[in-house]
Amino acid sequence: MLDPSSSEEESDGIVEEESREVMAPQSGSSRISPSRTSESSDRLQPASRGSSARPSSPSPSAASEQEKEDVEKLQKEEEERKKKLQLYVFVMRCIAYPFNAKQPTDMARRQLKITKQQLQTTKDRFESFLKGDTQIVADEAFINAVQSYFEVFLKSDRVAKMVQTGGLSALDCREVFKRHIEKRVRSLPEIDGLSKETVLSSWMAKFDTIYRGDEDPRKAQQRMTASAASELILSKDQLYEMFQQILGIKKFEHQLLYQACQLDNLDEQAAQIRRELDGRLQMADQIARAGKFPKFVSKEMEAMYIEELKSSVNQLMANLESMPVSKGGEFKLQKLKRGHNTSIIDMGQEDENQLSKSDVVLSFTLEVRTVLKLNRSLVFMCVLSWGTQGDFTTTHPLPAVKVKLFTESTGVLALEDKELGRVVLHPTPNSPKQAELHKMTVTKACPDQDLKIKLAVRMDKPQNMKAYNLMGCICQYTFAVCSYREKKSEPQELLQLDGYTVDYTDPQPGLDGGRAFFNAVKEGDTVIFASDDEQDRILWVQAMYRATGQSHKPVPPTQVQKLNSKGGAAAQMDAPISQFYADRAQKHGMDEFISANPCSFDHALLFKMVQRLTLDHRLNDNFACLGWFSPGQVFVLDEYCARNGVRGCHRHLCYLGDLLERADAGLMIDPTLLHYSFAFCASHVHGNSQRGSELQGAGSKSGGKKESKKKRKCKTQLAPESTRPDGLGTVTVEEKERFEEIKERLRVLLENQITNFRYCFPFGRPEGALKATLSLLERVLMKDIVTPVPQEEVKAVIRKCLEQAAQINYQHITDYAREEENVANLATPAKKLEHVIRLAELVIEVLHQNQDHHAEAFAWWSDLMVEHAENFLSLYGVEMDAALEIQSPESWDSFPLFQLLNDFLRADYHLCNGKFHKHLQDLYAPLVVRYVDLMESSITQSIHRGFERESWEPVNNGSGTSEDLFWKLDALQTFIRDLHWPEEEFAKHLDNRMKLMSSDMIETSVKRTKTAFESKLAKSSRSTDFRIPLSLCTMFNVMVDAKDQSAKLCAMEMGQEKQYHSQIDELIEESVKDMISLLVAKFMVILESVLAKISRYDEGTLFSSFLSFTVKAASKYVDVPKPGMDVADGYVTFVRHSQDILRDKVNEEVYIERLFDQWFTATMNLLATWLTERMEQQLHVYQLKILIRIVKKKYRDFRLQGVLDSTLNSKAYDTVRNRLILEEATASVREGGMQGISMKDSDEEDEEDD
Repeated sequence: MLDPSSSEEESDGIVEEESREVMAPQSGSSRISPSRTSESSDRLQPASRGSSARPSSPSPSAASEQEKEDVEKLQKEEEERKKKLQLYVFVMRCIAYPFNAKQPTDMARRQLKITKQQLQTTKDRFESFLKGDTQIVADEAFINAVQSYFEVFLKSDRVAKMVQTGGLSALDCREVFKRHIEKRVRSLPEIDGLSKETVLSSWMAKFDTIYRGDEDPRKAQQRMTASAASELILSKDQLYEMFQQILGIKKFEHQLLYQACQLDNLDEQAAQIRRELDGRLQMADQIARAGKFPKFVSKEMEAMYIEELKSSVNQLMANLESMPVSKGGEFKLQKLKRGHNTSIIDMGQEDENQLSKSDVVLSFTLEVRTVLKLNRSLVFMCVLSWGTQGDFTTTHPLPAVKVKLFTESTGVLALEDKELGRVVLHPTPNSPKQAELHKMTVTKACPDQDLKIKLAVRMDKPQNMKAYNLMGCICQYTFAVCSYREKKSEPQELLQLDGYTVDYTDPQPGLDGGRAFFNAVKEGDTVIFASDDEQDRILWVQAMYRATGQSHKPVPPTQVQKLNSKGGAAAQMDAPISQFYADRAQKHGMDEFISANPCSFDHALLFKMVQRLTLDHRLNDNFACLGWFSPGQVFVLDEYCARNGVRGCHRHLCYLGDLLERADAGLMIDPTLLHYSFAFCASHVHGNSQRGSELQGAGSKSGGKKESKKKRKCKTQLAPESTRPDGLGTVTVEEKERFEEIKERLRVLLENQITNFRYCFPFGRPEGALKATLSLLERVLMKDIVTPVPQEEVKAVIRKCLEQAAQINYQHITDYAREEENVANLATPAKKLEHVIRLAELVIEVLHQNQDHHAEAFAWWSDLMVEHAENFLSLYGVEMDAALEIQSPESWDSFPLFQLLNDFLRADYHLCNGKFHKHLQDLYAPLVVRYVDLMESSITQSIHRGFERESWEPVNNGSGTSEDLFWKLDALQTFIRDLHWPEEEFAKHLDNRMKLMSSDMIETSVKRTKTAFESKLAKSSRSTDFRIPLSLCTMFNVMVDAKDQSAKLCAMEMGQEKQYHSQIDELIEESVKDMISLLVAKFMVILESVLAKISRYDEGTLFSSFLSFTVKAASKYVDVPKPGMDVADGYVTFVRHSQDILRDKVNEEVYIERLFDQWFTATMNLLATWLTERMEQQLHVYQLKILIRIVKKKYRDFRLQGVLDSTLNSKAYDTVRNRLILEEATASVREGGMQGISMKDSDEEDEEDD
């Protein structure tokens, strides 16, 4: 027999707790109450025992006050538990048969939140990396970035607080690090072949490796995939389990309720919905008749309220009827008005309100399969081969299936196969599904007269046929009982069940065809039905009870399935499993929850309770939900509201209240979620014809639902004809009052969050939350939904919040700085200054974080953020001023503070030359001027003392005094330059003064050096024994260094002020020119001394004649040395030594070349003059030899030193050379030769020179 309910197949769902049930005492009620003594015990207690423990009056002699409190607490817990059980029944029905809502698939995937233990583990991993305990290879730049991230983010108390509020996820940590390193990577220098995007991706990969640690990435990926899937969609069993946890329902209680409510029977659930909708219609009529309306803001809304109730019921009916009848969808009954039939209808008596025979034509599926093979030559003429299956479709509820068996004819002339036998089957949906042997009617040609074939025939009923017995049929939505004849597709008789009430009845004597009876009654007309057994009757009554939609639930006259009774097991065989579970539920006290009329409950309160518990469950799970429900939770809550008529405004007001409570408790709630619910309520209370523009402000950059990757979209849709988001035109006084209360609470919360934006939204997380908070504040400040709030009013509120924020933020960093340092050590000025500098670092760090993480949110209010920064800095300025006042006038340790603050302020476009910046300049400008004055005086004194004690030992590029001078000038200018004074005029004044000071100092040093050079040179020897001292070279180098330093220290960029540099440059050039002239003059003095020596050999002098006679006489007996060669050699040695010293010790090549040019030219001029004076005289041979040697060697040496040919081959040189050649020729004739000395070049002389 086919069961109209599928619950008969669930007979294996008996729970283990059945063995622990406790029966009620004989004197008490036979019904078991599900009350317990404690939540930890699974044992059920009798209702009589629970009731006896409750005193009827608060008599002082009965129990102490503590016992009374315990009893009252137990009573409240019991009432709460019963309420949750009843609520769970309603939730179960919503999950079992949803027809209004679906699980949304467009919600944003929530990330797993980080716990305290996970945060500590992350800190340990990053600390290990910084200590070098990991194998991760990284450069210094990445290590510095990780160090900064570790100190600023991971160790921040704001991050720890964010973990406590459940708002921090691994994605947040990764995004903060990415933003942290983007600026660092952009500031790195360009590297050929390596893009900055590659560097950024490499750093992120290393970050992921550090963050993950030793964990297997595949396991982490699998865990994330599983969690993400649970966020997207949940099965019914998962939803049941979730709400068991939410409502605190035990597993065995769920099983009892599940089976007793027949949640797996879709027909029963659809019937339950119809009964609920009928009850809501009746309630609407009662409200209209009694006039017990809620208090509305307008009296005219009462009539509208009744229409809204009926309209919502009609919408639910339409949703119910739109549910698909079958998977194939091939059969659907047309939507008919409810008819009223008084008896079995003759098919000839039809009207417009009645079903026609074509309306109940059904479609059946037949499966015929052969499972027995007789002979290879036999053919199964059902378009089948052996062991295969054939599928057929028919519209006959009682079809006839004819199967013939043929044998293949082998004759050449045979036209067709021979029939061996046939069998005719009459399958029904209740027929056995397994294969059976069927005896065939054989023909004479069949050799086997006892031929049998094994066939499996299965006939599936359509989804819209709910019961099948004696050709009775009940169809979904429009229900009827039909009687069919064999091989007919149209019913012979039809009974529409609208308006009928079905119930059990006593046996009817005299009626044949069954032994168990039930009837259907309508307005005095009775139709009696009979079935073969009790189980079949119960199933038929249940099916017809669901079809009629009657409020009265039929109860079987006998309870044959009682447990622990004699003969109970045998009696159970006569009852369906669904009745067994119903009796078990009644036995355990669940019947009152199952049979309770949903229309008699205040679903607004029940929904408030389930939504609050669901939110608590959601906030305590493993996801950083920020108050957003999961898709499964949204689905169940949507279905509950639609099915039980919970007003949308009430829903969102309760939601807002719960969210505000959690936010006040410190939990992190997404302001986008608050914005959506608030906009919904505002549109409902005030009315809104432009819903789209209202919800646009939800600005969901972060939140529950997607809108192009990061943005979210709201879920609720509007009815086209509605002026409010939930389609309701009525507004109750309670809704309006609660909305105003919620609005004020929300305003206070938002202002508090903006005031504490650094701590409510640390490091800009959750992403976009602060921006959404500002948008929501602007929305809350609106008086209605049409008139925008004046921007000045919004600006005033935000300004007030940011003023308070400046004080709070400064107080936090002050406390933090004092915790780092010992407050008792701040008494000294030096410690106080260190504290202020440390405080300045924290101030700058806070302002940097505000700019990096919060400036985008305040983009529309950037001027207010500038005011906030100025207020923040002004608070610091008070402490800074106090610290600077106690500093010594001779102390310059406070300048690093100015540089620190000024470098930050001048880089900020809004704060540069702002109020605090100008105050800082006014404070330090006198200090800078005084410092420069003292430095100028100090440098001047150091120059005076230095040159007085100067030893002119070479030090680097000059002397000790010059090096000290140039270092001090450069250090002073570097210091002034590093101040980066922001005020242009004062900065220009400082620069000019530095250049002028440097010019004066260098001028003084040049003059002192020149004076020292003259003095040193005047005291030196005048003979060829003169050797250029190193001090003279050092003086030359001082000039060289002064020229180089003047180009850097005295250079001007503005018009006439270039004269400072040009004047000192000209002075240096003149001084160097004079020094070269003095040195050349010195060289000429030495040459003149040589010429003076050989002048004694001039022709016509007494000394010359005597010397010539003496030499000639002595040369006959001994080798007389050549007189005058030692003088020539001494002079040549002097020249070469001077050239080498100058070339090696003087740093400027230009000066060396100039010196050599002038030296050679002066020498040739002097020799030419000396020879000109002796034009009328013939040179003595010894004079000639000395001059030839000096001229030749000097020419060759100066050519080797790089003197140009134009200088070497001057007119003076040509004059000297020609005279010497002439004198050489004369001497050769007169003296008989020059003994190898000649103006002509020779190899011997070259070797001699070498």
